[in-house]
Amino acid sequence: MRRFLLFFFLFPSLLLAQDSQKEDAFFIRQIYDEALTEGKSYDWLNYLTQRIGGRLAGSPQAAAAVEYTKQVLDTLSIVDSVWLQPCMVPHWVRGEKEQIRVVNSLKMGTISLNGLALGNSVGTGANGITAEVIELSDLEEVDSLGPQLNGKIVFFNNPMDPTQLNTFSAYGKAAGPRVWGASRAAKHGAVGVVVRSLTTRQDDIPHTGSTVYDNETTPIPAFAISTNDAELLSRLLQEEPIRLFMRSTCEMLPEVESFNVIAEIKGSDYPDEIILVGGHLDSWDVGTGAHDDGSGCVHSMEVIHLIQRLNYRPKRTIRCVLFMNEENGLRGGRAYWKWSNGKKEFHLAAIESDRGGFTPKGFTVDGHDDIFNKYFKQVIEWLPLLEAYGLAIRKGGSGADISGLKEQQGLLFGLEPDSQRYFDYHHTPIDGLDVVNKRELELGAAAMTSLVYLLDKYGLK
Repeated sequence: MRRFLLFFFLFPSLLLAQDSQKEDAFFIRQIYDEALTEGKSYDWLNYLTQRIGGRLAGSPQAAAAVEYTKQVLDTLSIVDSVWLQPCMVPHWVRGEKEQIRVVNSLKMGTISLNGLALGNSVGTGANGITAEVIELSDLEEVDSLGPQLNGKIVFFNNPMDPTQLNTFSAYGKAAGPRVWGASRAAKHGAVGVVVRSLTTRQDDIPHTGSTVYDNETTPIPAFAISTNDAELLSRLLQEEPIRLFMRSTCEMLPEVESFNVIAEIKGSDYPDEIILVGGHLDSWDVGTGAHDDGSGCVHSMEVIHLIQRLNYRPKRTIRCVLFMNEENGLRGGRAYWKWSNGKKEFHLAAIESDRGGFTPKGFTVDGHDDIFNKYFKQVIEWLPLLEAYGLAIRKGGSGADISGLKEQQGLLFGLEPDSQRYFDYHHTPIDGLDVVNKRELELGAAAMTSLVYLLDKYGLK
């Protein structure tokens, strides 16, 4: 009798739960149908990359991207407000085409290498520099060699680990010399730094990316060379002493004002609970920033567009933020955190797309220790709805531009596409529209919109 009564009272709840799950599955199916038939993300990415191009912070192209995306978001009638949030950004310019070559090989003579100055690097001066090269594998060797680096060009030949299935993990472990190598080597009198490009592919394409100078040493020029040229240089150094000539005219100009672009749909029931979607609007100057991070920006804009197409009125506030200056300063992200934390806002969730426009595999999740386990248990209950689209949810990082929101004690998500090809294009001249698949891009937008829908409908408790 007791079992019968328990079943009698629970049965309606079970039916309601089943009905709700069917409703959610149907709506997510609609999201995907709309994204794959009526989506605008590829058209918007086409304009950003083909009409505007590379969008390095402080450049005219970055300013054009701000104006363009603001205008697009203004056309979406569901949006309640669109505004520009000012932030001061560094203004680094590359200058004339870089030159880097081997000048004294007895075996091969003079050899031009495929190289790019690293972002934020100082220039060599108009006459360039020539010095003997010493090869190192990591930052730890710098201090152990010390005085031996005086007057030398330090070559960091530190490849990404091809055995790492998570290429972002391989990238993180190999990026130290690119970021800190110039500062560390300068302390011991080095006159320049060359780093191996960060990719697992063997090719002739150099990859740029930020280097960071400390305040204790005089900055020295920093270049990256292609993986093929890194292999060549390493082989030559095993056979004979090698001297390199490096020339660049890059420089850091005075800071300029730029903007984050923000659009918002005010929630009907819980307007103080914010769900953010975002990417970074700036890119490196040498390509057109299609995967990094034009894709993330149009993913986030498409979330707003799909909500409008489906006539869905969110309970919670949905905010799209296109951040400026992630690549060489993170000024847009920092400005947003300061503003939001100062207003004592609560981001229930923030989702960043900054890993390219490839086929989405799911989301990584991060959050404050005080709330993470409780909220994560709730989120993984949605897996049956997402697994049908090849999506998983796992513990991990989120994104640089939203990382400063952790103290608000919501969840931080990162869209996780298939990463195996991402670093073939990352920070290169070949990161263009032609290497972005339209369908894969649209699937990423649909994945983000589906998660936004579930977060909005159920919240986090």
